[in-house]
Amino acid sequence: MAFHRSAPWQPVAALVALLALGALPPLLDAFEQSYYLGLATRMLIFALAASSLNLVLGFGGMVSLGHAAFLGIGAYVAAICHQAGIQQGLLVLPLAMAVAGLFALLVGAISLRTRGVYFIMITLAFAQMVYYLFVSASAWGGDDGLPIYERLQFGSFSLAGDAALYYTALGALALAMFLFGRLAEARFGRTVQAIRENETRMEALGYPVFRYRLVCFALGGACAGLAGALLANQSGLASPSLLQWTQSGTLLVMVIIGGVGYLYGGVVGAIVLLGLEELLLSWFAHWHMVLGGLLLGIVLFAPKGVAALFGSSRD
Repeated sequence: MAFHRSAPWQPVAALVALLALGALPPLLDAFEQSYYLGLATRMLIFALAASSLNLVLGFGGMVSLGHAAFLGIGAYVAAICHQAGIQQGLLVLPLAMAVAGLFALLVGAISLRTRGVYFIMITLAFAQMVYYLFVSASAWGGDDGLPIYERLQFGSFSLAGDAALYYTALGALALAMFLFGRLAEARFGRTVQAIRENETRMEALGYPVFRYRLVCFALGGACAGLAGALLANQSGLASPSLLQWTQSGTLLVMVIIGGVGYLYGGVVGAIVLLGLEELLLSWFAHWHMVLGGLLLGIVLFAPKGVAALFGSSRD
């Protein structure tokens, strides 16, 4: 299975629509509905987080249940920097990516020596260790989390406005998707995909399989750290709930709904899942049951994911 891409016009059309959405805050404020711009920002941030997991799962074939650890670490790096008086985004965001990526490198160095369910359980165990570490760290808020009272700044440009944060999240997602697409077509990407398809053959050909998989895993962790830093700035809180295994499960569901192995699978899955949650919450008291039925329908009638209905592959 190759790493699937959509038709060239589809991401361009989606980007134009998302750029237009960011120009709506004055109209939304007039109707006291600026909440929806915040929801759109949240969708973009989770789309970035889910796409980082899709890089690991759909691109590298590594089923990880500890991806939320990298998301949470990125959020806490942003909050700790805020606590220390560091507000410059050009420093905080790369630092969040670096710390999350280094932790992913450590986790991968241990877990990638195993396969199958053992790999899944080790990644889950690391995530739970980090979760309990932050829960017990009273200096960083413990159960209550670590608040962020002021959003990041890029020189004189501040993310205090909802539209500013929205465009920053959109820019981060667009850049990540562009880089993921280029990576998939590069020699490194082709090699990782070949390892996913037949690891034994690639080892016999002399490729350093472990090294390639480790770099792919670390890249996914770094991108999740970026999403975590943006999410903490939007919500104003770095919470231990971001580190729970259920958050990893949510990201995994997003990827499956969108389409494992499709370049925009994580984006589509995040928008569909969060959009359905928001829509059903206002209509049904027991919306979880309705959501479960809808997700079951998606799995049955679109087993390759929603993105597969619009995407094409490049072998």
